[in-house]
Amino acid sequence: MIYRACVVGLVSALLAAAPAQAAVVSPTPDAAPTFNGTVWATAYVGDTVYVGGDFTTATAGGASVARGRLAAFDARTGALRSWAPSADGRVRAIAASGGLIYVAGEFGYVNGLRRDNLARLDAASGAVRGGLVHSVGGQPYALATGNGRLYVGGSISAVDGQARYRLAAFDLATGALDANWRPSAGATVQALAAAGDRVYVGGKFTGRVAAVHPASGAADPSFRPQASDEVRALAVTDAGVYAAHGGPGGRVVAYGLDGAGRWNLTMDGDPQAITVLDGIVYFGGHFDNVCRSPRTGYKGSCLDGSIRRVKLGAAVASDGELLPWTANGNGSAGVHALATSAALGKLGAGGAFTAINGAPRAYFAQFSL
Repeated sequence: MIYRACVVGLVSALLAAAPAQAAVVSPTPDAAPTFNGTVWATAYVGDTVYVGGDFTTATAGGASVARGRLAAFDARTGALRSWAPSADGRVRAIAASGGLIYVAGEFGYVNGLRRDNLARLDAASGAVRGGLVHSVGGQPYALATGNGRLYVGGSISAVDGQARYRLAAFDLATGALDANWRPSAGATVQALAAAGDRVYVGGKFTGRVAAVHPASGAADPSFRPQASDEVRALAVTDAGVYAAHGGPGGRVVAYGLDGAGRWNLTMDGDPQAITVLDGIVYFGGHFDNVCRSPRTGYKGSCLDGSIRRVKLGAAVASDGELLPWTANGNGSAGVHALATSAALGKLGAGGAFTAINGAPRAYFAQFSL
């Protein structure tokens, strides 16, 4: 009896000392609007979800209404907001700051006003706000806000006739082009994340992922990752940097703040979006399986076995443990955008899917803790 009591006491002590597993969002989506075309971008601001993409209508509560590639809805109830600016081409990226919504994409006009692939909108009314009116040479793919600036990345070659090498920054107050922030990337930038005294940059350029100074644009030599495959998306926390890499198959990689690799997961298709909520890394893309080893074959096939995860997956941020969360999407292109609200405990996913776990969810799904 004494021996048994000691064993029970030891087990209880170990369980008490073990870190609690962070909660994972439900695999069953909330009520949320659906769309008639791909969602490429999404962002949470308070209790509002903003989305952008290729769609021209949104449906909620059984009613369909016109939405010109931009829409917003109540994150708590799923009801559409009246926010309805209209872009004449694809919206690829959304960022927010100070009551304004910044959008980038492949458009020439928003609300009938000339805006060359970049615009800022009132977060409440959807009206186009002035200041950020520029001629953009090339295509923007990513946005981030921080340090009083809007950062833009893509295949950009010039802004207002001034040379820029895939990256540019604008003053959040005035919308003016930042003359001093001029980092250079040798190929397309596909991801940006502003955090603290760094702006993280990911894409197809040599090195694939880097950090630059938020004010000067100078490269930060203390961040030195070893990456060989293009970066499609980035997420940053106090603990590190999480990257969605393309390649033969694709990989989710966790880096320390010094750039050292911490863990990685391999898929049989590219992850294209990544975010972190409550200690869990969520990733989305056009994969159907997570591989049991890094070895991949023809078209990224897993050579050493696989675990079924279709278009969405989740892992523990600290060590990369794959979690049994299965919110399987359909289609081939999969998930293009992920965003979270820590305050609401929400995860939003946009893309080209039309169902989650077999239930209809056209182009957008929201999940809750």
